[in-house]
Amino acid sequence: MVDVSAFANRLAKNYKHYAKWARRNELDAWRVYDRDVPQFPLIIDVYGQRIHLQEYDTGWQIEESEYVAWIAAVQQAISDITGVPLWNIALKTRRRQKGESQYEKTGRDGEDFVVTEQGQRFWVNLDAYLDTGLFLDHRNTRKRVRDEAAGKRFLNLFAYTGSFTVYAANGGAVSSETVDLSNTYQAWSRRNFELNGLDPAKHQLIRDDVFQYLEDAAFAGKQFDLIVMDPPSFSNSKKMMDELDVQRDQVKLVDGAMRLLAPDGVLYFSNNLRSFTLDERLVADYAVQDISAQSVPEDFRNKKIHQCWRIRHRH
Repeated sequence: MVDVSAFANRLAKNYKHYAKWARRNELDAWRVYDRDVPQFPLIIDVYGQRIHLQEYDTGWQIEESEYVAWIAAVQQAISDITGVPLWNIALKTRRRQKGESQYEKTGRDGEDFVVTEQGQRFWVNLDAYLDTGLFLDHRNTRKRVRDEAAGKRFLNLFAYTGSFTVYAANGGAVSSETVDLSNTYQAWSRRNFELNGLDPAKHQLIRDDVFQYLEDAAFAGKQFDLIVMDPPSFSNSKKMMDELDVQRDQVKLVDGAMRLLAPDGVLYFSNNLRSFTLDERLVADYAVQDISAQSVPEDFRNKKIHQCWRIRHRH
């Protein structure tokens, strides 16, 4: 028998605490286990009646037969504790990747289904891509955007599946532009907009390279009151003019966004590059507030999952 008791005990404790917390906060999707026990390098997220199980590659050498028994015991423990049947546990192995990994298909189709988050609804898929369609670690910032969006013109850059825009619209944004280069994610955003009753005349989807968009929008004299920019750490998509490196390109990106920001507007800038440091030039040029401590949700044990700044014009 494989002994997974240390893992099972921790998972049971976490589940008991966070299941109640998630109900109170109207969350179908939340993190229940985050590599808490080193021998079990797993991340476990609940999505309604399903589980997204990610196993992180530690480089351990283990016989195939031992591994099969170990992962089976892990999945059985998850099922026993959460009540989610084994066939509703989606397992993914995460290997270190750069570049276009966020857009990679897994080769499995999976099934699209809807989860509710703080009153908004989103399409997710636990199998088809490395990511699910909803970054749970940005939940607090989404709520903050909704709270600040009334009467605002909103811009969502590197929009992924458009969740920030859904929140902004539900908070009363008068208009929005949602920019991403991926056809797949723009189509996903459109479905999220439809699901939440967004008016397509007011909430525009723009498929574009963000660098190109920033130039064109500045030339056109566009202005926004609230902007969210959450770039990937790296991207070398063939559709892009240049490859993106968020550490290297941050000044260009933030300056470009700030050119579009109305005098009293707010830019939320975040990324998940662990080694990222904010350029001193940005701190000198703008009023910058690090809100990472408030932006990482309490179900995330890893408080370094992203960094987030609230950036305004100096007056």
